[in-house]
Amino acid sequence: MKRAAFIGLGLMGHGMAGRYLDTGFQVALWNRSKAKADDLIGRGARWAASPGDAAADADAVVTMVADDEVSRHVWFGKDGAVAAMKPGALAIECSTVSYRHALDQSRELGARDLTYIDCPVTGLPDTAASGKLTLLVGAEPADLEKARPFLAPISSTIRHFGPVGAGTVYKLINNLMGAIQIAGLAEGLAMAEQAGLDMKLVLEAVETGAAASPQVIRHSRRMAMRDFADIGFTPTLRLKDAVYAVALAEGLLANAPIMGRAAVDAYRQAKAALPDGDEGQMIEIVSRPK
Repeated sequence: MKRAAFIGLGLMGHGMAGRYLDTGFQVALWNRSKAKADDLIGRGARWAASPGDAAADADAVVTMVADDEVSRHVWFGKDGAVAAMKPGALAIECSTVSYRHALDQSRELGARDLTYIDCPVTGLPDTAASGKLTLLVGAEPADLEKARPFLAPISSTIRHFGPVGAGTVYKLINNLMGAIQIAGLAEGLAMAEQAGLDMKLVLEAVETGAAASPQVIRHSRRMAMRDFADIGFTPTLRLKDAVYAVALAEGLLANAPIMGRAAVDAYRQAKAALPDGDEGQMIEIVSRPK
């Protein structure tokens, strides 16, 4: 039986960890809050006292945490995973981290005879729980093949963008584009409301017109109805991703990433107002009449 350690049981990580149980893996779990693991423990997972405890004897350690700082802590901090991992084990970073962080992690883990791949994901909590995520992979081809048995349970699509770091580059591009679209949608719908347009007609036009995208279609009706009961992605996390993406853009592009910086400014306001809310609530910030 293959052994997987899973670290980070947030909205996405909980469902991903459950998929390893569903597909017959021996699973060890660590999360800052044990309460989030209780149902998974009831299904057969082992609760670990630390990331290192979870990683001991694992064939692969999978992380799904918030940012560079938390990633660094669970891998290399006190009782971190790296010190307990057996030679040749896989380190699969599904978290959305910065490009520099992915490269640094790869170098440091490789020096310890561990195989690192960056493997951020796209999807929502329901697709995580059903094993239908899209994985954006940066890895050497042989390392990807080695990792496939641990990627298959959580995904329906694997996109291999190139060597380590390449998956993270695309994920940051993807999430920056999402931030720009969502902020623009909130502003556009707020303008339509204040101008007194028929919002039923506006939504029909938005969802079927040239500006439609999966992000626009998903958020437009929720924004117009102010229906944010099911939180998909918080302003705090989107802001973090946009900041990482803008930093990457500044290193790649001759001209300043103007749209990216505008999105960062918008999400700073959203985080300040509702850090743990839904990013669609951006409309509540921009819709105040003049």
